[in-house]
Amino acid sequence: MISKPLRPLAMAVRAPLAIIIVAILSGCFGGVAKIQPTELQPVTALVGARQSWTTRIGPVNFPLDVNVSGPSVAVAGSDGIVAVLDAQTGRDIWRVALDTPISAGVGSDGKVVAVVTKANEVVALQDGRELWRQKLGAQVFTAPFVAGARVFVLAADRSVNAFDGQTGRKLWAQQRPSEPLVLRQSGVLLAVGDTLVVGLAGRLVGLNPANGSIRWEAPIASPRGINDVERLVDLVGRVSRQADTVCVRAFQASIGCVDAARGSLLWTKPAHGAQGIHGDDRLLFGTEADGTVMAWRRSDGERAWSTDHLRYRSLTAPMVIGRSVAMGDFAGFIHLLSREDGSLLNRLPTDGSAIAAAPVLAGRTLVAVTHNGGVYGFQPE
Repeated sequence: MISKPLRPLAMAVRAPLAIIIVAILSGCFGGVAKIQPTELQPVTALVGARQSWTTRIGPVNFPLDVNVSGPSVAVAGSDGIVAVLDAQTGRDIWRVALDTPISAGVGSDGKVVAVVTKANEVVALQDGRELWRQKLGAQVFTAPFVAGARVFVLAADRSVNAFDGQTGRKLWAQQRPSEPLVLRQSGVLLAVGDTLVVGLAGRLVGLNPANGSIRWEAPIASPRGINDVERLVDLVGRVSRQADTVCVRAFQASIGCVDAARGSLLWTKPAHGAQGIHGDDRLLFGTEADGTVMAWRRSDGERAWSTDHLRYRSLTAPMVIGRSVAMGDFAGFIHLLSREDGSLLNRLPTDGSAIAAAPVLAGRTLVAVTHNGGVYGFQPE
């Protein structure tokens, strides 16, 4: 048995009432938890990085997205702490306790910060004070998206809701047919130009942010199998965007790229991972369910390289930083791999608990958050 259990890569929820937990590892149910994670080999630091600061946010037991807005990062803990930090120093710009558990966050446009509570309330804050909160009809696992003086929320029942960022007045709602199961995992919600791009089941959907009307749909994956679990299909964050091209992962099924200006599918390829992808103008990077790290050509999805040095280490989604790809594991390490061939360039320790959110880059600071609530800033040397 492994000394520290692997985190479930996904959970499923039957919206909005009964909850079903499904641990999905390596594309099957059961068995993987007995596989030993690959032992880490000594590393020679070929890319320099030093820890420049650390702070705490409280335990993180939900699908946290760390939000970057200019020189600041917004983070949240499960117990209701929301904080905006200076990315250079780690000092609080502001911090507030909501006194209610959080299920999704953090979204921000640099002014308004939004999270969703386990009581299914979207809460908007600014400068450390609460602006408003609104009740939702279903659970939420995706961080709200804040843009254009509005707050957009993707709920587990496939609904998308838009609120006025200052008053909380509900502007519109788009409801799609609810699936029997959805992932208890961060989904896809972003803007490309004047289009709100949302992951709904296995499709990327472009919405008019003014009224919620559908502009286009592009299929990334289709349901398979004969029961609800086998037919589960969902798009997961994070995503890789270059100009109008958005590349995403469909959970345990495929990756694909869409021209979000026209709503046209560019390509899809089979892939069997559970975490999102990131990339640059040439390559996309991600991890398969067994921890194999992959790189695909952005132009056509063909494989560029793969490495199995981190198998079964419950890797997060990656983040491109300089000539490296950064990703965290269940033991609290941030691994820096070469973008060119996947070779190990450095390994950065934290507090020994799992990295709870995909690393982010704020200015020149790489920020990572752990399951135990440690927030770490690393500076390249």
